[in-house]
Amino acid sequence: MEKIVTASEIRNIDRRAIEEVGIPGIVLMERAGLTVARTVMDFLDENNGDIVLVFCGKGNNGGDGLVAVRELFNEGFDVNVYIFAKKEEIKGDALTNLIIAENMGLNIEFVVSDEWFDEFFIEGDIIIDALLGTGISGRVYGIIGKAIELINSLNIPVVSVDIPSGLNSDTGQFEGDCIEAVQTVTMGLKKKGLVVSPGREMAGEIIVADIGYPEEVINKENVLLNIPEESEILRLLPARRVNCNKTECGKIFILSGSRGMTGAAALASLAVLRTGAGLAVLGIPESLNPIMEEKLTEVITFPLPETKHGTLSVKAKNKIIERLEWADVLAIGPGLSRNPETLELILSILPEVKIPMVVDADGLFPVSGRLEFFSSIESDIIITPHEGEFSRLMKTEIDEVLKDRIESAKKAASILKVNVLLKGSPTVISYPDGDTFLIPVGNPGMATGGIGDVLTGIIAGLAAQGLSMIDAGVAGAYLHGKAGDIARKEKGEMGLIASDVLECIPYAIESIRDS
Repeated sequence: MEKIVTASEIRNIDRRAIEEVGIPGIVLMERAGLTVARTVMDFLDENNGDIVLVFCGKGNNGGDGLVAVRELFNEGFDVNVYIFAKKEEIKGDALTNLIIAENMGLNIEFVVSDEWFDEFFIEGDIIIDALLGTGISGRVYGIIGKAIELINSLNIPVVSVDIPSGLNSDTGQFEGDCIEAVQTVTMGLKKKGLVVSPGREMAGEIIVADIGYPEEVINKENVLLNIPEESEILRLLPARRVNCNKTECGKIFILSGSRGMTGAAALASLAVLRTGAGLAVLGIPESLNPIMEEKLTEVITFPLPETKHGTLSVKAKNKIIERLEWADVLAIGPGLSRNPETLELILSILPEVKIPMVVDADGLFPVSGRLEFFSSIESDIIITPHEGEFSRLMKTEIDEVLKDRIESAKKAASILKVNVLLKGSPTVISYPDGDTFLIPVGNPGMATGGIGDVLTGIIAGLAAQGLSMIDAGVAGAYLHGKAGDIARKEKGEMGLIASDVLECIPYAIESIRDS
């Protein structure tokens, strides 16, 4: 797993490396700055440039920039350095590197007034942004704020040191101006704000600099936010015995669909099978059964009593409970409708389910705002809301969810005591113990109707083949995004539809197995 850290966590790791292990801070700074320099040199070599403008702050971020300055100067590049502070404000390791740079004869200018901005006219081929590090929150004012504004106005490519200046490294949000970089060289570990929007767009390509943190120092911090790597997904994918049979490969009962929403039922149940499960039984309002028998060849349909509106009736409960005794996993919600009687049925069924289940879409609607409801459920459960469903479920404004999707998912998992998969970009999966995962695959073409129904089926299919709901959530979301990326290569983004992703699930599985 790739660990993703907050500003507080990286400070603790840095402190332990210096105080407990004994690595001098200036050594960490040296390795950081050298990686920045190599990144800049690679960019200049590819683009036939040689003029570097370096914008430094007074802290360690500026110190990293000064190390890069020295290396670039030694390699013969034309380097111009601007420090947005008084010389006497520079302290510690940053001051040591400033003195070295001055002794080498570098051109360094200290900017302390607004008048300087009116006179600035130097052109360059690349800018190093070493103004601010990970400790910033809120709007940036003063000459640093003006420096950020200037950099963004110059139309020169920017490499940011650790994080784009102005960006909140914990939320990926910013107020006012923020550097828009083509590359960001981040130190030791990726920061949370670099992997969520809008931070990831502002950061450009992210390069992680190995600055020498010992593994035991990182592990002591118990970082809970991770990005799974494909090799780890591979280990989770079920393997079939040579002489297996369909019942051994998983039996899923899907409660899905209503009049006008048969597509959701078809997508979810077919995704179950495309993921490798042996049998899928679809519980559907009885009047829709002839349609679904025409629509689905491999899925077993199970007609159930319905309301006059073509949705599942409370009279279906006993048949559903009986069918659950056959199943390994229940998937409930896609396209069920918000008919009051159907919602009553859902509320009556959920507490009686003993097998693992995936609850999505309309399956979540009747429990919206009932934060204690899930405490009555004994089964291994994952809920898979999109942001609108999530905000309704947790009684919060959607804008609050969007401000920090990761913390929103973590908070919900802790309060509800269930596994939470918050769909979006990126998808976030959080468990009640705080472990949280970001899914690094998927694309904007997947913002289309039915795509969540496919995800529900994938997770249920994996769980039925023996994965815990925790592992099924991570592997399922990864497989879902991978299938979407394969579909994009064939269809492009604009015309992508859910059935394209559905058909690419087997290719995604094989791609992971071949990796």
